[in-house]
Amino acid sequence: MPRILSVFAVAMAAAIVAAHDAKGPGEWGYGGGPEQIRYSPLTAIDRSNVSSLAVAWSYDTGEPGPMQTQPVVVPGVGGAPDVLYGYTPTHKAFAIDAARGTPLWTFDPGIKGVGPNRGVMYWTSGSDRRVFAAVDNFIYALDAATGKPITTFGRDGRIDLRDNLGRDPKTQGVRLTTPGVVYRDLMIVGGRVGEALPTAPGDIRAYDVRTGALRWSFHTIPHPGEPGYETWPPRAWEYSGAANNWPGMALDESTGIVYVPTGSAATDFYGADRLGDDLYANCLLALDAATGKHLWHFQFVRHDLWDRDPPSPPSLVTVTRGGRRVAAVAQATKQGYVFLFDRADGTPLFPIEYRGYPASTVPGERAAAEQPLPLAPLPFARQRLTADMLTTRTPAARQWAIDAFKGMRSDGQFVPFGIDKPTVVFPGYDGGAEYGGQAFDPETGLYYVNANDLAWTGQLAPGTGGQSGKGLYQQQCGLCHRDDRAGTPPQIPTLIGIRDRRAFSEIVDTVRRGAGRMPAFPALEQTAVNAIVQYVLTGEDTPVTPAGAPSTASGAVHPLINSDYRFTGYKKFLDPDGYPAVAPPWGTLSAIDLNSGEYAWKVPLGEYPELAALGLKATGSENYGGPVVTGGGLVFIAATNHDRKIRAFDKASGALLWEYVLPSSGNATPAVYESGGREFIVVAAGGGKSPQGGPGGIYVAFARPK
Repeated sequence: MPRILSVFAVAMAAAIVAAHDAKGPGEWGYGGGPEQIRYSPLTAIDRSNVSSLAVAWSYDTGEPGPMQTQPVVVPGVGGAPDVLYGYTPTHKAFAIDAARGTPLWTFDPGIKGVGPNRGVMYWTSGSDRRVFAAVDNFIYALDAATGKPITTFGRDGRIDLRDNLGRDPKTQGVRLTTPGVVYRDLMIVGGRVGEALPTAPGDIRAYDVRTGALRWSFHTIPHPGEPGYETWPPRAWEYSGAANNWPGMALDESTGIVYVPTGSAATDFYGADRLGDDLYANCLLALDAATGKHLWHFQFVRHDLWDRDPPSPPSLVTVTRGGRRVAAVAQATKQGYVFLFDRADGTPLFPIEYRGYPASTVPGERAAAEQPLPLAPLPFARQRLTADMLTTRTPAARQWAIDAFKGMRSDGQFVPFGIDKPTVVFPGYDGGAEYGGQAFDPETGLYYVNANDLAWTGQLAPGTGGQSGKGLYQQQCGLCHRDDRAGTPPQIPTLIGIRDRRAFSEIVDTVRRGAGRMPAFPALEQTAVNAIVQYVLTGEDTPVTPAGAPSTASGAVHPLINSDYRFTGYKKFLDPDGYPAVAPPWGTLSAIDLNSGEYAWKVPLGEYPELAALGLKATGSENYGGPVVTGGGLVFIAATNHDRKIRAFDKASGALLWEYVLPSSGNATPAVYESGGREFIVVAAGGGKSPQGGPGGIYVAFARPK
């Protein structure tokens, strides 16, 4: 539908676009830039010619495997080519010619990285140009031209994220899965930690880009005397963990404010040892980037019992409100809502209502009485699963779903898990919104968000005490891999039959270091790890002494960690054929006008090729990776698991204008830039999110033919 903008609004939009133009068409930071709006002003590829897009080059990293990396592109210096920086599946940072895809350098740290690694950070001052690359628990400072470590940074070119947390570094597991931001001479980062206790605290930290020295820390689990301390039990800062920034952050360079979404507190689904609202978990934090000083915050979920933390960086947008332009920050959530705040002071720009929810029936637990929901925009994912929303794919599948659904509790958002029956989580643990981020068009005020729209379930069970291999597995590993060891493939692999695929020593190393979505478990003593692996391989339940249980620096379980109840594992609600047991759409792409809160359009995103061949098309599918929007009138997105496609939509109408089948599913967000006089769209084809995802490890660039 056409929009009529005031002269003032048009002028403001032009100014915003000009600001993006000033960064140069050959530049693309993580998320497009520090504002995290994934917008390019380039117009060479537009509605009229996008159908002519073809592969311009591809770069094979030589390592098959999943990737979620968003490329970072930097203009060349002194006649050198423009450079694209990325990661291989094992986290080797690399640089290639952005116009040709030819390699320039690769940095091998001698460590085989595992799991997501979504992008590098870049900094320059005069002739000093640095790439900050994360591998395992380290961040390396690399010479941007050569890829060699800068040995004056940290210890021999790297810092260790396990240090400076106030706990024994040997028992901490922290890694950077999503890059932070660089503000002046500071690198500000969060980190990924474990989902269950014991695990590291989620401090937000700023390091000197030249020396690697720690310049400031913000405690997301407040220490005595700090604001928010009263929202936790008195000693929680000693033993509790997480409340970490894992999805990335946004930076307003003009005001020096960094906007940081934080994760849920550990343990995710049972919080008897963290009774209270748990500030600053599940928050959007506004911090002074120079000092780490708290400016304002908003908590999306109080005392989270569902792992409903913000899944992506916020977007710094400008909207029209009451005839004036307002600098705002938008945050999408796993539960399918968009919250919009004034950037300066956190004032909500759409009304927020606090609604009451049921109390927990689990002994020791105390759920929050109220949770906040915005009244606009309306949710972009379905909120409550009912029997009439179950699959109709086949009569047999429907009957199976009806029978299974009768044994579940399905009452919408924020219903605490019980021990009597599974509780439906809809949309599922992966959203709603997910890690790929959202796009915002400063020309129109449209905000583009892709979503998963599937149901999962959750349930609690009595704790095991963790004094045997089986007990430790159920307490620490069953959280993801489930009590039956079946996992939720492909996101969480099955462990059934793993003795035919992995050696004992390999599995021990995986438990120690983590892999994929799995965090490291450095707090487990060797006897505990051995007992867990023995149980996984053989089913043999080996006793473990108390000293072998999860430990703190003192070598014993902290007395205030409560493990009376545990989560029984992530379970996706799928029919016997492996398809979602709910009716489509299973994935969507929406365009929301952030000026009015109204939807401009919404379309299914993705399909299952085998179902499409039978006539069941446009179902949507699970999708991981976000959209980008351009001045040429287009929204580009890959993301879809099963069909491996990258697509271009008309940004005003949602009409599909172009699509291409990638060699592997593109579970990452594209980059858009100009180099050598051509506009490029590049995506990491990493696969990994579905059995049909492909081998991965390839970056594919598209452009119009010369």
